Order: sequence, then C-alpha cells, then structure tokens
Amino acid sequence: MTSSPSFVLVTGATGQQGGAVVRTLLASGVAVHTLVRDTGSERAAALGGLGATLVRGDFDDTASLKAAADGARAVFSVQPPDVTGDSEVRHGRNLVEAARAAEVEQFVHTSVSGAGTVDTENFDEERWGPAPRHYNWSKAGVENHVRTAGFPHWTILRPAAFMENFVRPSFYFADMTSDRLFVAVDLDVRLPYVAVGDVATAAAAAFAEPRRFHGVELELAGDILTFRDAARTLSRVLATDIQLPGSPDQVRAEGLDPLVFQLQRYTSAHPAPARPEFAADLGLPTTTFEDWAETLADAGNFVRR
Repeated sequence: MTSSPSFVLVTGATGQQGGAVVRTLLASGVAVHTLVRDTGSERAAALGGLGATLVRGDFDDTASLKAAADGARAVFSVQPPDVTGDSEVRHGRNLVEAARAAEVEQFVHTSVSGAGTVDTENFDEERWGPAPRHYNWSKAGVENHVRTAGFPHWTILRPAAFMENFVRPSFYFADMTSDRLFVAVDLDVRLPYVAVGDVATAAAAAFAEPRRFHGVELELAGDILTFRDAARTLSRVLATDIQLPGSPDQVRAEGLDPLVFQLQRYTSAHPAPARPEFAADLGLPTTTFEDWAETLADAGNFVRR
C-alpha cells in the first residue's frame, strides 16, 4: 500500500449508481479509480475520458480486487442484484475482504431501502413467492459484512427505487418503450423514490466527511408518490398521455417477469421505509419527482442512451 492513499475506488462504475458517483467525485476534484471488467468497453472509455483511471477487475477474482484497492483511501461498493443465487453476497464479501486486506480506511456501500426488514423466518412464501425474501437476504447479507469488517469508517446507503426507472427503455413500460406503464404495483400506494444523482451526492458527502458519516445507515429518498402521481407528472412534462397499466393479474398474463411480479406485489403491501426527511436531517439535498422529470424533459434526456 502507498504511504498516502489519495483516490477513491468506485465499483459498478459503468452502471447507474457507480457512474453517477464517478462523475460527482471527479467534478469535485477527487481522484477516482474505476473497477471495470473490460477497460476497452465504450462505457469504460467514456469514464476514462472524464478523467477516471480504469482498473481491470472482477468480483470473483479476489486478487484483482486487492490490487485495485491497494492505495485507495476509500471504496464505493455496489453489486448487481441476484434474486435466485448467492453471487451478490459473495461479491460483496470479496470486495469487503479485499478492501480490508488493502487497509482501506473507508467503505461506502449502497444497498436498498428496507434491507434487513423482512422476517425471513416467518416469511409467507406461498403468498409472495421466493424473490422478496431472497432479494432482502442478499442485500442484508452484504450489509452485515460491511458492518462487521472493522473499517475505521463505513457508511451504508439504502436508496429507494430509482426515478430513472421511468426513463425508457425501461421495465416499467410495456415493450420497454411504449407510453403504457407495465407494473404490478398497486397504483394508489405511495412509494419512495430517489434520483440516482442524489445517491452520488450522499456518497460524495460521506467521502468528504468520513467521521461524520461513520456508522450512518441512510434510508434515502427524494419523494414519495403513487404510480398515478408519476403518470400524471410524466404526461404533463412529456406532453404525452402516459397510460396506466391494467390489474396486476392482467399485467402478469401479458408476460411480466415472474420475479419482478413477486417483488412488485410485495412492495405494494410493504412499502420501503426511505423518506426525504432522513437525508435532510444530515444536510443532504434531494430531488422531488417533479423537479427530476422537468429537468430531464428540458434537457431532452427522457430516452436512455
């Protein structure tokens, strides 16, 4: 390890959260190394063009993780979800252990709102299916590795569902790109949402003040709204009639992925606990859904590229 660690290692850098963290840190003058599987990919090259240092690595290759973490002052951790297997927990554990071996001082992990709140012992799998319990178990498992690893400073972010899920192509819409929402969520249940940029802002704040954010487990949201609210706002800012879906059974019959169906039905009955005021209590700004939608519409960015 170098004598004066100076950079932040960001995992998941070619994804939504990691990419937003990279851009936010670079904009504030923080040196960033990004862990990527393919340094020659278009997305990786774009990060390099912004000023990030690209480091090849893989969550299943512990030696590559240790090499990437050597010299880092901090790590941003995010793993792809796994609702059927153990890869998320394994990957999270591998990264935690590599960072500890490299004597990294700070570890900021992003999980999901409500992680650890499912009663796995008494979970009604016959009613909800296996996906909600397994999803929660995976998220909570990685969190536990972070808490108990012995980092001098650690923070867990638990973001609500992303507002960016409303940017097409998206599984929120029929055929990914149509004007009709395609979800099995109850349309009048109020659910928390967060802009991905707000996750990056929170992570950057933690990296800037490790002591203040040590041990913080932040349920992160920028707004709470129903799908009817979302459709109404999107229809207005896009000047397009965003149609509501049929009943959950109709959506399932039309081919909604069974695991997504299970998670969405469970979410309707058990809304995530993230709230905007929790971030406000820490002095962190968040974005309302209306402001988020208007900003993207004004920039012409409501189609994912």
